[in-house]
Amino acid sequence: MKKFKQINRQRKNRAFRVSNAVKRYSSRPRLCVFRSNTNVYAQIIDDNLAKTLVAASTRDKDIRSEIPNGGNCTAAEKIGGLIAKKALAAGIKQVAFDRHGFKYHGRIKALADAARHAGLDIGAEGEAKVPKESSKKDKAQSGSNKKVKPTKETKNAAKAAAGKANAKKK
Repeated sequence: MKKFKQINRQRKNRAFRVSNAVKRYSSRPRLCVFRSNTNVYAQIIDDNLAKTLVAASTRDKDIRSEIPNGGNCTAAEKIGGLIAKKALAAGIKQVAFDRHGFKYHGRIKALADAARHAGLDIGAEGEAKVPKESSKKDKAQSGSNKKVKPTKETKNAAKAAAGKANAKKK
């Protein structure tokens, strides 16, 4: 039981980080996804208006008859296609994908891929959402960013130029 509490706590922390990053760095409405053991839910939310624009889930009456089990990848693909069709009908073409702390594989990936194939712009697969600054290791590995040691001649020239600049100020 202790292990399950730890996993759930980690998922909630991840959900908090992911959702806040999506809200902070994106002006697009967000496609928020939730999965339970038995169902998959997706909704497009406009955070500026604080309203749900479009929603779809495996519990909808239209989908229930087509899908015997709502908790698998085929159901997630259907929901991805359905949410994309509804979004395009509502005039929404670009969204930010909020996976809500779930890892990007299985049902979450199936839903995102299906929405992408149906015409919704979620972003390229594997695309970084927030640009990261390059670290010192990256700079050291790339040959173009290496520091060049100045020679005595360049040092003397710099001192002379600085001395001339100081002499003009007086």
